Amino acid sequence: MRQTLQDKTEDQMTTLQGILEGYERAKTRRSNWESLWTECYDYALPQRNQFGNFSGQGQQKTDHLFDATALDAVDQLAASLLGQLTPPLTQWFGFKPGQDVAEEDRDSLSKILEKAAKIIQSHFDRSNFSVEMHQCFLDLVVGGTASLLFEEAKPGSMSAFKFSSVPLSEIVLEEGENGHLEESYRQFSLTPAQIMKRYPFAEVERDDFSNHAEELIVLESVLPDETAYHFTAILEKENQILVDVRLPRSPFINFRWMKSPGEVYGRSPIMKALPDIKTANKVVELILKNASIAISGIWQADDDGVLNPANIELTPGAIIPKAVGSKGLTPLEMPARFDVSQLVLDDLRGRIRHAMLIDRLPQIGSRQMTATEILERSSEMSLIMGATYGRLQSELLTPLIQRAFDILRRRGEVPDIAIDGRHVEIDYRSPLARSQSQNSVQNTLSWISTVLGMGAEAASTVNTIQASKYLGEALGVPSDLIRTPPELDLETLTDVLEKGDLNVLNT
Repeated sequence: MRQTLQDKTEDQMTTLQGILEGYERAKTRRSNWESLWTECYDYALPQRNQFGNFSGQGQQKTDHLFDATALDAVDQLAASLLGQLTPPLTQWFGFKPGQDVAEEDRDSLSKILEKAAKIIQSHFDRSNFSVEMHQCFLDLVVGGTASLLFEEAKPGSMSAFKFSSVPLSEIVLEEGENGHLEESYRQFSLTPAQIMKRYPFAEVERDDFSNHAEELIVLESVLPDETAYHFTAILEKENQILVDVRLPRSPFINFRWMKSPGEVYGRSPIMKALPDIKTANKVVELILKNASIAISGIWQADDDGVLNPANIELTPGAIIPKAVGSKGLTPLEMPARFDVSQLVLDDLRGRIRHAMLIDRLPQIGSRQMTATEILERSSEMSLIMGATYGRLQSELLTPLIQRAFDILRRRGEVPDIAIDGRHVEIDYRSPLARSQSQNSVQNTLSWISTVLGMGAEAASTVNTIQASKYLGEALGVPSDLIRTPPELDLETLTDVLEKGDLNVLNT
């Protein structure tokens, strides 16, 4: 039979009690956010809302909505984040030798690291990463905080990775010493069969346990240790520990849009635009009510005992009887007015789109734009998203790549090399990362072009080898394509620039 809390060892009791107390404390602090999250999801992502009175799947959750500007803006911004940070079927990251690697070893190491990056990317592409990542970006845009569960798939699966977007209603978070959301608690319901499948090594009497038909509440916790993370799964009703293991990295990747000092959870662009969203929704509701009055009108009639308002139908061709000498059914005159509702609504919708960054970088196919305009808009987007991108790089991209590397390293698919920033660095190649370096690239190219036009003596100041390597790295060129040729002395370089004899470079 199952063990009870009294039957456990002292260490198990301490572990169980500490996890439950920590969860209750964190859940109490999270309760202050739930009313705000409920409003945000009600108006911007109702199908994802699990905080309000909605329950069940497939139910109508938009009866209270009259304006869909926020819903459309959330979809566009989430899709933009997916395409700018982790574009599907695109090599959005790589590895490169760090500063501590000797120059003669960089070429050989670059080829090894580039191959490892392609292997990891292929596992991302074959997994459900893009689908679940998009759901996380929806939570990030609306709730300001998102959680991605990154698990290792079973051997024999198409990909070694398995992802799950954890709803904000299930996850309870706390910050660690480094300011990241390292403490994670997840409470959810599973059937006994699902529990046995998810925790195959759980210490339970399987025959007795499988007789239960109702769903049971499971609490998963990941708490940081000095060198690892404690992953524990608890069956709450029975106060029973199902799994208690140590992991090198947390499977929960928690990240935020922005953060106010002293707060654990993030703030979202929807929170900033919520007053405009609610006002626009109310304005459209009033416009529709006014339109219904304009269509059907308001009528008055004499109470003469002949006209029965309950039997009147205002349809074309209808004949309404009236008493002799009475006015019958007459329309109520509406006062003259100057309707400014559309002007107010257009202004509100514009502010919502501006807060959601929709108007900052319009679709290129919407109209013809010059290359300079596209570059300037990309630079503007980089400035606007700079702080958010820095946080997402630290809290989402880096832990994501590190955990992927650890899983495949344990499987022997990538070399046993640590991503420590000194010997191996992560090279971000997403469109947003590349746009951050566009100004430096343009400045470098402009300087080289100007110097080369000043003659051979000025051109000798250009280190062409380092310049070409820098441009390749800034433009996201795979590191194994950048070869390190031997250094040229000043006399040889000057001769090449004067005579244009490129064969000298091959000797």
